[in-house]
Amino acid sequence: MTISVTPPVFTHLTHAADSADGGATMKAATLAEALPWLEEFSGATVVVKYGGNAMVDEDLQESFASDIVFLRRVGLRPVVVHGGGPQISQMLDRLGVESEFVGGLRVTTPEAMDVVRMVLTGQVQRQVVSHINQHGALAVGLSGEDARLFIARRRTALHDGSQVELGQVGDLVSVDADFVRTVLGDGLVPVISSVARGLDGATYNINADTAAAALAVELSARKLVMLTDVPGVYANWPDTTEIISQITAEQLRALVPTLSGGMIPKLTACLAAVDGGVRQAHVLDGRLPHALLLEVFTDAGVGTLVVPDDVVEPAAKHEEVI
Repeated sequence: MTISVTPPVFTHLTHAADSADGGATMKAATLAEALPWLEEFSGATVVVKYGGNAMVDEDLQESFASDIVFLRRVGLRPVVVHGGGPQISQMLDRLGVESEFVGGLRVTTPEAMDVVRMVLTGQVQRQVVSHINQHGALAVGLSGEDARLFIARRRTALHDGSQVELGQVGDLVSVDADFVRTVLGDGLVPVISSVARGLDGATYNINADTAAAALAVELSARKLVMLTDVPGVYANWPDTTEIISQITAEQLRALVPTLSGGMIPKLTACLAAVDGGVRQAHVLDGRLPHALLLEVFTDAGVGTLVVPDDVVEPAAKHEEVI
């Protein structure tokens, strides 16, 4: 009697040689590379200024949110500070609110300030919180008005030899981060809009770069990250596209007067943070998916790192110093 045995059908097969190669091995190597950085930054507070194209591109919004969640899940304490200039301009146009200018500077009228507050706290912030909370109950939205987090005074500007007021545009004068500390202590991610209460009781629109730096100092943050629309600080723009990977505060102070445009407030904020005791300030290209993770958890790093004059970061991470 002959008995025939039908071999079992296996639906998941691979070659033994293939099982140790390819994407899985690369992922394992990436995780191994991240280990020392995970250990170094465990428990550290990282303040992230969120802005630029990363705020308006849907894929980059998702990428940013997942990065923030990853930081939180592996033991860091991320804090997000955001502006929303393009969104404010779009809403002002949409509602037919005319902008006033003095000496080329926008004047924020009470009517315009209502729109600023609505867009920053009611629209942009809600989107950021929603994206993060798709991964769990992690983020909570705050305004700089909440618990008197940001206090500002009315800004003036020199025009035709005299000081003129710019309406409800303010300069930050103080930060009270006690409530932010409470939120962080509860294991949540604060997402903060750059609106401040004034010394006079009014509401002011303040520069988000300045706010992020001041909050990083107040929280004794380990790192301030500025997401921008450029790869970093150029060594000699426009003559070269080489990026300065690391620069000291003193070197950056000498470089800032040679710069122009939107990088000036960002780099000035980096200087303020480092001068105030933050160990690292970093300019990253927010157009690069997962730029935050690439900087914090890989050996190579990306962007431009700003450090105090007496600090030398590991050469393995930032080899080229100006």
